[in-house]
Amino acid sequence: MTGAHPDLGDFDILDPEVQQCPHLYYAAMRESCPVFLAEAAGTEFYLISRHEDVMRVLMDPGTFSSKFGRSGLPPSKEAVKRLIEVQEEYGAYPRRDTLLTVDPPEHTRYRKLVSRAFTSRAIADLEPFIRSLTNELIDRFLPTGRCEFVEEFAVPLPVAVIARALNVPGDRLEDFKRWSDDAVAGTGRELTVDEQVECEKSIIEFQHYFAEQLDQRRAEPRGDILTNLVQARIDIQEEPDLPDEPLSTEEILSILQQILVAGNETTTKLLTEAMLLLSERPEVWNQLQTDPTMAGRVAEESLRLSSPTQGMWRIATRDVDVAGTSIPAGSRVVIMYASANRDETLFPDGDSFEPNRDNLSQHLSFGKGNHFCLGASLSRLETTVALEELSRRIHSFSLSSGNEIQYQPSFMLRGLKRLDLELTTS
Repeated sequence: MTGAHPDLGDFDILDPEVQQCPHLYYAAMRESCPVFLAEAAGTEFYLISRHEDVMRVLMDPGTFSSKFGRSGLPPSKEAVKRLIEVQEEYGAYPRRDTLLTVDPPEHTRYRKLVSRAFTSRAIADLEPFIRSLTNELIDRFLPTGRCEFVEEFAVPLPVAVIARALNVPGDRLEDFKRWSDDAVAGTGRELTVDEQVECEKSIIEFQHYFAEQLDQRRAEPRGDILTNLVQARIDIQEEPDLPDEPLSTEEILSILQQILVAGNETTTKLLTEAMLLLSERPEVWNQLQTDPTMAGRVAEESLRLSSPTQGMWRIATRDVDVAGTSIPAGSRVVIMYASANRDETLFPDGDSFEPNRDNLSQHLSFGKGNHFCLGASLSRLETTVALEELSRRIHSFSLSSGNEIQYQPSFMLRGLKRLDLELTTS
């Protein structure tokens, strides 16, 4: 791919080279084809690239439904057959569509119930643990003068934080991370049937672990989020039209799987991309050291540019026109946060890292509307605290020679495979 405007005829969303740097293609779409018909694994879908059009889709759940069923590409007939066999053999709990894959009023019920468990107080109470763990991780690599940032910091921090929030013991952290990885392995990339089967086994293992934990909370409630989820009820005086029913085990398992991914994978990718961006702008690092309150703005601009969740699926419920393109009812649509976040009409010089932009709050990395990310406040807290402590402890840093900037193969979840850094403390 060369030049400022690549040929969209060459665009293949599953091409590993395209996935390494799709932004020039997205810019070409915004300019000449804002609704682009793509194809992957035999499935066609429309990519929505401009900020105003993405916002229109987000704010119209009646026309663009979230009942897309799964975040990956549809499995083949062979895969469906084998997955059913695995589910029956290993005793899988039935999958329930919950927060991510339902529309109002069902979504309203789930959102209300989960919000009663994940309160702002519960998130704020994690701040001392996040700060302590951040410094513990820094202590491990700082004396060596170098680190591989993904494995030594960006992975263990959010894994441990969300595990702490869900009361998962330290000796299960490796399992916890594996369950998270396998839950998103097919998101934005094509897996073999064998890979899909192994991921399914892992997800069933996750289900059995947390189903047992939920049974324990019902028998012996504790002051934790799992207990809050089991005990959450709708206030019928506030919401008389919603059913006053507790969440079932199957519903909570679905919600926990979404929380596991939202509170883990995306934050890992955000932290790593922030350090890559800062390595290219040492003057911003210096500003951050002088004024730690900048950490929040650095986090927001890193969110805009990295867009860890590159996009999200929707289903058109009726024939609809978007930016002059007719989208038939039943079509799959992908709202491209990664493209909208660099839209030049809203973010001048949108490919540049500028934490002092006036309109940072208009990025769409956490979505908007009914499906605004429930884990946004936790991700922001983790990233802000991490930047504060990293900039306090590390005088300067640079990319190690031989660094290969390679992104994981996915058009939906984008993050660096590794990031090798050289560090100085004084």
